[in-house]
Amino acid sequence: MDPCELTAAVTAIANMIACRLDDDELAVIASVFVQLGDTLAVIGAQRAFFCEKNKIQQNSNSSDYKQ
Repeated sequence: MDPCELTAAVTAIANMIACRLDDDELAVIASVFVQLGDTLAVIGAQRAFFCEKNKIQQNSNSSDYKQ
């Protein structure tokens, strides 16, 4: 799926959800999805950090063995 198709699909889903909820319900569900997105971003950043940290440690360990 290309980026334009993805954003169109997300917009369609948002519209389907929004038309079935009142304003208070919509505010709550929007907050839930914001938190979900933020949490996924933190998990992704943490994975990338630890992956890079492990690569650096492996490189320093392998250079120790070469000496």
